[in-house]
Amino acid sequence: MTRPHQAPSPDAFQSPPISLSDILQAQRRIAPHVVQTPMRHSQTLCEKTGGEIYLKMEHRQHTGSFKLRGATNAVLSLTDEQKAKGIAAVSTGNHGRGLAFAARNAGVRCVIAMSELVPQNKRDGIAALGAEVVIHGRSQDEAQQAVDRMVAEDGMATIPPFDHADVIAGQGTLGLEILQDLADIDTVLVQLSGGGLISGVAAAIKGISPKTRIIGISMQRGAAMHASLEAGKPVQVEELPTLADSLGGGIGLENSYTFAMTQALVDEVILLSEEEIAEGVRHAYWQEEEILEGAGAVGISALLTGKIEAPGRCVAILSGRNIDMSMHHKLISGEMVTL
Repeated sequence: MTRPHQAPSPDAFQSPPISLSDILQAQRRIAPHVVQTPMRHSQTLCEKTGGEIYLKMEHRQHTGSFKLRGATNAVLSLTDEQKAKGIAAVSTGNHGRGLAFAARNAGVRCVIAMSELVPQNKRDGIAALGAEVVIHGRSQDEAQQAVDRMVAEDGMATIPPFDHADVIAGQGTLGLEILQDLADIDTVLVQLSGGGLISGVAAAIKGISPKTRIIGISMQRGAAMHASLEAGKPVQVEELPTLADSLGGGIGLENSYTFAMTQALVDEVILLSEEEIAEGVRHAYWQEEEILEGAGAVGISALLTGKIEAPGRCVAILSGRNIDMSMHHKLISGEMVTL
């Protein structure tokens, strides 16, 4: 299922709310704290698609996810007063890991609120990095209520997972790395959830290579940004269990940045079924010898389905590896996991 929309105007990527300059500053700020992850050519995907396919191995980042980039940039941008009071944020898992890691390194208290739908392995991973974990409600929006109370009552700063200028700029550094590693790119496949990653990556890439096509990949079950783009404004959707659990959650009805940036800078959105996501995880393991979570594999999934028309010189971001290993074993063994 695809959602092509009107191509971005030339002005759209010349002056987005988060500029190329912001992203370049973020890159300098976070460079000592993150891994410049490798790019790898995929012969198997080239043969299957007829394109020239490269994989950006961001799942090899510290904490196993791209989220560390935005979290680190945001934590390092806090004032001393904000750092003293600590930070609180909502997360489906990977943003929480990134914040916990960045906050621990900066000596800042960190509280992560999560919904009951977040897998136990992701809760445990955040706690292991020193953050306090609070479980509240059955959706990311309900978990946000716990964060709002801590901000109001304790004066804590909050760093949301996507709709935040410093977070978006930090995620955009991934786009800069892609262009540093590979010139003349036709297509970049980017995970689409709340829009922090795709907004940053699109701002970076369109700012340097305007003709490069940016395609967002999400799941059919509860894709909030896709529904919002269809409606022409941020809307709420029911949050449903999915193998791409990192892509769950709403975009916020008062969205400040990512809805407008996604609307302006993203050329197309593709939605995947649960079986298609599972096939991406299987391919990553058996053909690419990589362990990926469902959300991390959606670019591969979209290529395998043939939904990426004329990929050309194409980069698929592998965004995360934080999957429950018992579930991973079932998936690579050919089972279809029912959530």
